Amino acid sequence: MAILEILVYPDQRLRTVAKPVEAVDDSIRLLVKDMTETMYDANGIGLAATQVDVHKQVIVMDLSDERNQPRVLINPTINEQDGEQEHDEGCLSVPEYYAPVKRAESIIITALDEQGEIYQLEAEGLLAVCIQHEMDHLAGKVFVDYLSRLKQDRIKKKLVKRARTND
Repeated sequence: MAILEILVYPDQRLRTVAKPVEAVDDSIRLLVKDMTETMYDANGIGLAATQVDVHKQVIVMDLSDERNQPRVLINPTINEQDGEQEHDEGCLSVPEYYAPVKRAESIIITALDEQGEIYQLEAEGLLAVCIQHEMDHLAGKVFVDYLSRLKQDRIKKKLVKRARTND
């Protein structure tokens, strides 16, 4: 397993739309393991393949306190959504920045697991937020897209400046 590099906003590769996984094989299972290790290493609760510059529809997440209940969503689709909630969101690709984003309160999704088996999941609250957030990554969206242009520009400038000082 390996720790993968996480792309940081405003990296344009974050705008790439992920393609569906055609077959869940050993290469996808290795990607899932590497992404899970990367997510844990970065102290995140979710990670989309787009964030590690792999443009396939793969998401890993773990909302458990013990960090021992990883979930895998391959080719996820939202079948139903209901209600609205606002939640402060952060992102491993937008470090040190949090902002309120409105999303559906509850969703029902269909996805494949790491064995390629199809399953359905009903999610609400933080789990629903996390799934929608990560699915946005697969569509080439970042949570700051929900913010005003002024806030987006401020975040972009701050992260570009930070990247220059870390080089």
